[in-house]
Amino acid sequence: MAEAGPARPPAPALAGQLVRLVEQGLQLVGTGDRADLRKRLDQAMARLQDPSIRVIVVGEFKQGKSKLINALVNAPVCPVDDDVATSTPTIVRYGEPASAAILVPAADSAGGEGNGLERQPINLADLPEFVSEQGNPGNRRKLAAAEVCLPRKLLTGGLTIIDTPGVGGMGSTHTLTTLTALPTADAMLLVSDASQEYTEPEMRFLRQAMRITPSVAAVLSKTDLYPDWRQVEKLDREHLHNAAPDIPLFPLSADLRLEASRLQDAELNTESGFPALVTHLRNDIVGNAQRLQRRSVSQDLLSVTGNLRLSLQSELEAMEKPEQTPHMVAALEHAKAEADELRKRSARWQLTLSDGINDLIADMEYDLRDRLRRIQRDAESAIDQGDPGPVWPQFSQWLEESVAAAISDTFVWTSERSQWLAAQVAEHFAADEVSLPVLHVSDSGDALDPVDGMPGLDPGRVNPVQKVLIGMRGSYGGILMFGLLTGIFGMALINPLSVGAGLLLGRKAYREDKEVRLKRRQGEAKALVRRQLDDVTFQVGKQLKDRLRLVQRTIRDHFTGIADEYHRSLADSVAAAQKAANSYAREKEGRIREIRAELQKVDALHRAAEAVAAGVAVGAPSAAGVA
Repeated sequence: MAEAGPARPPAPALAGQLVRLVEQGLQLVGTGDRADLRKRLDQAMARLQDPSIRVIVVGEFKQGKSKLINALVNAPVCPVDDDVATSTPTIVRYGEPASAAILVPAADSAGGEGNGLERQPINLADLPEFVSEQGNPGNRRKLAAAEVCLPRKLLTGGLTIIDTPGVGGMGSTHTLTTLTALPTADAMLLVSDASQEYTEPEMRFLRQAMRITPSVAAVLSKTDLYPDWRQVEKLDREHLHNAAPDIPLFPLSADLRLEASRLQDAELNTESGFPALVTHLRNDIVGNAQRLQRRSVSQDLLSVTGNLRLSLQSELEAMEKPEQTPHMVAALEHAKAEADELRKRSARWQLTLSDGINDLIADMEYDLRDRLRRIQRDAESAIDQGDPGPVWPQFSQWLEESVAAAISDTFVWTSERSQWLAAQVAEHFAADEVSLPVLHVSDSGDALDPVDGMPGLDPGRVNPVQKVLIGMRGSYGGILMFGLLTGIFGMALINPLSVGAGLLLGRKAYREDKEVRLKRRQGEAKALVRRQLDDVTFQVGKQLKDRLRLVQRTIRDHFTGIADEYHRSLADSVAAAQKAANSYAREKEGRIREIRAELQKVDALHRAAEAVAAGVAVGAPSAAGVA
């Protein structure tokens, strides 16, 4: 069942217009020796050829994520059952005919895992065997994801919906894997059912996600099962307002949506709550992503045409006005000064990047150690308050969740600081010259993979026989001592007084032995906690440093390309002017005609790019084209 949306040109037409503009830019660049500009347009073309707009659906186990996706696309693409949970991410995108595939790590020549992913087609009916806990418990098949293609109108604009495994408590290590996918997503839907209001782990995860992904929305599922869902909705809206006032909340029922689709009942479909969610996906997520794409491509085209025009215009002016030699010399000197200034700015931004990365690494190490030290203090305080043996499994789980939460906080903070550093470097360039690089430093899904699990601890249980033996060892001395003492008065070695003294001393010995064993377990528990946190600090610290070095290289390569591009444009304009000043008169007329023709093409493409940018600015797609 489809919902009506606002009238707008179809997405394929808009994408086709942008592709034609980029193709014209490639034709213009292809006539010269500008590999840097050609590379920028090739990257723009690659973005246009992959129009996927990724919406990731997250939440705890059994909140209705899979059924939500099934109701959106009106197909049983994600397995749903009371006892079946998702173990592998499932990607649902447009495709005709309907098909399914699994994505596995590609094997290299040595038989190990390679760098890419291999797509293996499967029957759509066999999908639950690969993506559910029942068919693939704990993702033991080591699948990266499963992919389902469906011919659905909702997906035609490039919308891609991703079903994620339940995180089993938002503080668990599974949260790291979910956070890993967020930087590559255009939006996130947080699903929580109407049985209760948001929990603190859910709100903590939401606050982390808001710092990573650009668009966040919330879904209140299973409203048909809980009569008091409106009260839960009210409480959830209050929580969302405290986190961010602009987060929308959509109460809905997947069962009503599926039944409405089966009966073709528009009223029942409206009651399900899905039309509002579909409108949000189409207008606010898909529409916004398309606007961002048009703005990015238009900026690339404007930059490329500006660089091409600089060189052509310099050569044309030198040919048309050879008598203005003094002015030409002054212009050349000015261009050289601009080139020198660009080199100086290049040195400054590289210094800013180098200092910023060093500061960021130091701050990251301190932040990680500080968070883990607080966890260690809390753990040792809890151990001192009781016997860790009987509750060691629960204590280990708490420690694992606390460490995972601390690491995710550090990775999110590091991602924000990396973006801030990129913005600081960008300030050394003119505002209209640069865009910021895409950084995925918050990828922390495998941060704890090298860390071994928490070792076991003696539970400290003593069976009745052991208790008797411990008491007898302590009571032996009491019986003997008091038996000999009472023997002076003619009493037997074993008499009521010696037996009573033996019982008292035996009980005292048992208590002392119990206290010694408790202290020993507490010491062993503290040692295990320290060793575990040291291992986490070592492994995660190394991975964070590696990611920050990758950030440094990404920022460096990004801005080096921009600096080289504009320095090349200035150098080409100087060379063109010098060449024109030395040309013979009979060659000038032909060259002038060629330059004018090239300039007309460049200017036409520039106007078309400006029209696209203007259309983005007013929120409407542009219909401009190039003759």
